[in-house]
Order: sequence, then structure tokens, then C-alpha cells
Amino acid sequence: MVGAQRARRCTTAVRATRAAALLAAALALSLAAGCTTTRSPDDGRSTSGRPSGVSPPATALGSVLAVKIDNAGAARPQTGVDAADLVYVEQVEGGLSRLMAVYASRLPQAVGPVRSARESDLELLGQFRRPVLAFSGAQSKLLPLIDRAPLDAVTPGDASGAYFRGPGRAAPHNLYLRPDRLLPSAPGPTALTTGFRYGPAPSGGRAQASHTVRYPAARFTFTWSADRARWLVSMDGTPTVTADGQRVAPATVVVQHVKVRRSAFGDFLGNNTPYTETVGSGTAEVLRDGRVYDVRWKRATVRDGTDFTTGDGNPVDFARGQVWVVFAKAP
Repeated sequence: MVGAQRARRCTTAVRATRAAALLAAALALSLAAGCTTTRSPDDGRSTSGRPSGVSPPATALGSVLAVKIDNAGAARPQTGVDAADLVYVEQVEGGLSRLMAVYASRLPQAVGPVRSARESDLELLGQFRRPVLAFSGAQSKLLPLIDRAPLDAVTPGDASGAYFRGPGRAAPHNLYLRPDRLLPSAPGPTALTTGFRYGPAPSGGRAQASHTVRYPAARFTFTWSADRARWLVSMDGTPTVTADGQRVAPATVVVQHVKVRRSAFGDFLGNNTPYTETVGSGTAEVLRDGRVYDVRWKRATVRDGTDFTTGDGNPVDFARGQVWVVFAKAP
């Protein structure tokens, strides 16, 4: 449970399903045993700026939980992604991708693998009321910015009992979070101060069976399933399932075209970290109900959510259910 003082820092095939089921069983055993193992570095990033044993930060009533999730091939299948209200996809070093899952309606038993934070996460999270950010660490020069941000940042060094190392994978792809150790309960959907609206689809749009978004070294495809009334997610050509074999299938997908620039930070290999600008305006595609709608987006300040509108200025409603927002580099 988060303490009273805020921290300073301190194919859908049988084979895939069986492998996912084995991982899920192993994770369940780890949870039951309450296991933790020695921490290992996460891409050479620092995990805390405060001594071990200091209580984790306080959580304001109504705070969402945001978790940085590894999306390298060695991290799949992930755990708990299907329980998120919202999943953001961002580009990181080397043209790869990372996920940020946001939880408000319910908390899964475990989430992960958990990985490190980036500078642009702070801008993205500014729209929420003092969110709890769970991550494995950050570039050492970024830690002071995280300290000053209006959020409660919790690494394994801050709350070791909330994290555990799962079996069957090598570090850093095996760090998992127990969300109920950070939040007493899910805050509810009213904590999602994103500006998103839910309701009937707008008029127009065009029928489309699938939609693909490409990063320099990653690929996401969303395929419409009329049977499930959801978009089935595939990553790098492989159907995306969770560790318990569930297919990841959001109700709405937003491909948001944003400015992606160089940041002041890099990884331990010397690769520059991309900075995804989520304040501003631009174009987007909203995928819902088997159709694609060309829309505009606008986020006035870091404290605001994002508004999506049609060409004539009318708000765009999303389908009820999980939303994925994929940040794609604007042309």
C-alpha cells in the first residue's frame, strides 16, 4: 500500500497459447509465494535517488496507476495489459516501442514486465490528477525532473514489496508489479481525465478491415473482429496475447500523429531517446466499429486532456471499452 509521505524519488496458435499459459501459471506461483529477487540494472538506468527502506509516496484519492511496460520481443507475452483502461504506445531508442498502461476501472493481480521511464512520459501524465507511476528506473539525469513532476513515482527501490521477479525470463524482462501494493483499490473511470468521450460513432468514416502503424523497428496491426466487436492487436506480425492466453483487443484505436524529436537524454549504448510531444495539435485516425475516421486532435496545455474532433469541429466519441493510443511520427 502506498505510504503517507510522497517520495522524493528514492499463432493465436496452440503453441503460443500453451506458452502463455505456462508463463501465467509460473507468475501465479510467484505471486502466491510472494517472491522477490535481487534487483538488476534496467538498461543501465538508475532505480532510485533515495535510501532503501523509505516509504513509497502518498496516493491522492482518485489517482490512476500508470505502468511502463516492456515491449521487446523477449518481454512478450505481457501480463495485465488487457485489464488497462488505456494503453499508450510510444517510440523509444533504436526505433523500438514501449507501452504505458493506465488503470482506473480495475487492478489486475500483476502487471509487467515493468521497464524504465522516459522524459515525454511526464508530459503525457500531466493530464491526470497526481497519477502513480510504476517503473523500473530512469536515466540518472532524468530523475530530478521526475522528482519535481506532479505525480507519485514508485520504483522497486521505493516499494520493493510491490515488485517481484518472475521465473523463466532473464532480467530486465522479468520484473512485475503487484498493483494492490500501490493502490488500495481502483479509483474508477472518473479518474481518467483524458478528455476522451464515449458514445455513438460519428457519421462518415470508411470501412477498413485492418490498419498498420510502423516504427523504424516495430510494427502494430489492428484487425477488426466483427464477432468480438474489437480490434485484434498484432505486434511485429504476431498476434498479441497476454500471459494467460487472452487476445488483446481494444474497442477503439487512435493513431495520433505527433512531433517526435530528439530529447536531451540517451540510453547506455549512446542512442538518443525520442521525445514524443503530446501537447499541441494535429491529425489522427480513430478506429472503431470496423471503420476509420479522419479527425483532428488538440491538447492545449500539459494539464489538459486531448480533444478529438471531426473536420466540422464536432467532438468524436469512442466505443466503450479499452482504448489504445499509438503515437505515430507526423510527416
